[in-house]
Amino acid sequence: MKIIKIVLLIALFLATLALGSQNQAVVTFNYLLAQGDFHLSTLLGSVFVVGFVISWIIFGTLHLKSQLTVRKLKKQLAKQNPSESKEVVSTKS
Repeated sequence: MKIIKIVLLIALFLATLALGSQNQAVVTFNYLLAQGDFHLSTLLGSVFVVGFVISWIIFGTLHLKSQLTVRKLKKQLAKQNPSESKEVVSTKS
């Protein structure tokens, strides 16, 4: 399943490159402090990468927070029930 995801990601990346290479028109992009003339493919690619990075940062922080919560709750459970938690650990091994 992991290989299928990787192949799909590579195929999507290659399709994006193929479509982006066809958009060589120069556009004027107005952003907060200034404006600039960029190739449309460069602009689309950079916006895509920035969005991808921001989404991974958000996902990573949420995932890290949930993992820390799980770890904290497991420690609390182990403190409350020391004999039962040892049995749970030994049955999982």
